[in-house]
Amino acid sequence: MGSIEKPLAGKRIVVTRAPEQSRDLVRTLERLGAKVVLLPMVSVQPPVDCTDLDRQLHQLDSFDAILFLSTNAVRYLFDRCAQLGIEWELPASDRRFIAAVGPATARALEERGVKVHYVAEKGTGEALARELSRSLAGRRVLLPRSDRGDERVRNELRATGAEVTEVVAYRTTGPVTVDRHLLARTRRAAVDAIAFASPSAVHTFVRVIGEADFPALSARVPLLAIGPTTAAAIRRAGGQVQIEAEESSVAGIANALVRHFGYRSAPARRP
Repeated sequence: MGSIEKPLAGKRIVVTRAPEQSRDLVRTLERLGAKVVLLPMVSVQPPVDCTDLDRQLHQLDSFDAILFLSTNAVRYLFDRCAQLGIEWELPASDRRFIAAVGPATARALEERGVKVHYVAEKGTGEALARELSRSLAGRRVLLPRSDRGDERVRNELRATGAEVTEVVAYRTTGPVTVDRHLLARTRRAAVDAIAFASPSAVHTFVRVIGEADFPALSARVPLLAIGPTTAAAIRRAGGQVQIEAEESSVAGIANALVRHFGYRSAPARRP
């Protein structure tokens, strides 16, 4: 195939996502000709203590709305429901309002038969809360999240007049091991781009690379952020964001890389 069919031919792209979440991205980038360098900076696990999560899942009927801020929130909430034998009665139901932070999260819900009523236009939790400010006032909202989730989404929701219950559905940890050979290659800027899909991945990467060295590396190697929240984490660490996906998804990352390296890609699609 020519360069148009393989627009990322020969490009070494570092993927920092958790291994179990990288499969679709790796396949997509490899189809475009990229040489993917897997350097996971995060891993995702169930909560150590599920007591609070279980309590909220047993009273799902008490909530008017559930906001999903990631595909991980979808995965781990449904997994826990299955383990507890809780029937998920949301498919094709308009009784409870379901919102997703972005297209990938919406697809994860739809694949489980859940009707998604709203997808955030700007792809962040804070944007989702602001966009729903009128419809959530006075309603009970369940917010399944990571143990590293910050308070901004909760505060934004409460500012709308919503009654918010946060629950840790999963925890984000650092990688079990880091491949020192691949890390050294990345440190030498012997790669063409580094892709980040979460602030957690950014924080771990900065720690292993070194806070003092990160800004200089970002000037030598293009850094990709899956969305504005991740981009902000890179900038707070002193790095430059040369590439930002228009859609927080595998397709969004792939299209952003293709555009950056000088080829026209297909427009990102929203559900």
